[in-house]
Amino acid sequence: MKTIDELVADGVTGKRVLVRADLNVPLDGDTITDDGRIRAAVPTIKRLADAGARVVVASHLGRPQGAPDPRYSLAPVARRLGELLGQDVAFAADTVGDSAKATVASLGDGGVTLLENLRFNPGETSKDDAERAAFADELAALADAYVGDGFGAVHRQHASVYDLPARLPHAAGGLIATEVGVLKKLTEDVGRPYVVVLGGAKVSDKLGVIEHLLEKADRILVGGGMAYTFLKAQGHDVGKSLLQEDQVPAVRGYLERAAERGVEFVLPVDVLAADGFPDLKTKAPAHPVTVAADAIPGELEGLDLGPETRKLYAAKLADAATVFWNGPMGVFEHPDYAEGTRALARALLDSPAFTVVGGGDSAAAVRILGFDENAFGHISTGGGASLEYLEGKTLPGLAALEDRTA
Repeated sequence: MKTIDELVADGVTGKRVLVRADLNVPLDGDTITDDGRIRAAVPTIKRLADAGARVVVASHLGRPQGAPDPRYSLAPVARRLGELLGQDVAFAADTVGDSAKATVASLGDGGVTLLENLRFNPGETSKDDAERAAFADELAALADAYVGDGFGAVHRQHASVYDLPARLPHAAGGLIATEVGVLKKLTEDVGRPYVVVLGGAKVSDKLGVIEHLLEKADRILVGGGMAYTFLKAQGHDVGKSLLQEDQVPAVRGYLERAAERGVEFVLPVDVLAADGFPDLKTKAPAHPVTVAADAIPGELEGLDLGPETRKLYAAKLADAATVFWNGPMGVFEHPDYAEGTRALARALLDSPAFTVVGGGDSAAAVRILGFDENAFGHISTGGGASLEYLEGKTLPGLAALEDRTA
């Protein structure tokens, strides 16, 4: 795919360059609670602005239903982006309407504007090719070139990700180039032992990547809510813990295949459990008890890794050469259930391995728990995109950028 270096070398001064970024940040009202994705987008935007381009930034935020919804406005993001860039960022109050056209037309060389949430237009996410194409045509009219830099959205066949690049000269931004380079280190000539750590709530979200990684990984550590489906598949009682009963047969099959292939599956040996889910809003003190993972009492719910499991997982990471981590180990948003995720992150930092944190809640946990992001090998901006890449799937947004015919 064409790089941003090549695009800049061709000359972008005075040209309108639309950057498809991923600025899908968590909001509490108008307050951004984690600006990691905005900071990740800054280098590409700044590179183009410094080269004299007129930069039109486009992104989605949340899941509005194809119509304007003030809860998902990008206005707070425009303010934060301006602070990080050290310059004013004009905000267009729509995506391709009068405000967008006027705001883009008013840009000078080196200026930056942010369009309103792309998903306020139904054409962005439409399953209908013609509707998506029509929206892509309107976006293309606002620009002379396109830079794809929203890695967190490249697994979506959306208008701004998939259809728009075909309509304009296009290139991959620095963030996407970095993400793809890192993921190749996880799929081609991988340093071994290769350890994969999977957490999060639902095992169904990870089935595809587990199946693919059975051919790649040496060791797989499982935590979070999904661990209880694995424990159930081994025949253990999990009490009131999160359980996807319908996935138990599939999980049992993966455990059998792992044993046949010599892939080590590591599950919790103890967990922190309580008689109810903690209050994440008030962070009121909880009263967890440590119980054996293979015999969780019927009235209790597992919510985090226990102390022996934390030690076990740290030992299983100590000799790794490559580690990919996706998904927290427990309800890290509550301080009484954050230690499992904290201990895992600390073990990654203590390991000599090349460590990749696979976006989403894992990346948020690193920041919320106060770790230095630069101490990890790489923190991805796209959890879902990373997983689908590791599954071996073709990602529409990357495929569109690899086509150099536009």
